[in-house]
Amino acid sequence: MKIDVIRAWKDPLYRAGLSEAERASVPANPAGLTELSDEELKEASGLNTQAQTTAMKCTDTYVRFHCCP
Repeated sequence: MKIDVIRAWKDPLYRAGLSEAERASVPANPAGLTELSDEELKEASGLNTQAQTTAMKCTDTYVRFHCCP
């Protein structure tokens, strides 16, 4: 059986249908890791850090608006 390498990288059902020896012969995907753990996803999204704002600082000189106590 000729293995479709790209399909084996992209299609989990096709990859699951390959024998263990065929799966072992498929080269590593050049794109690298395609799945992130929950912790890696939080880190990449910025959820592990404190939220930051780009709003102007709240002062009484900012159009007479007070947002700070």
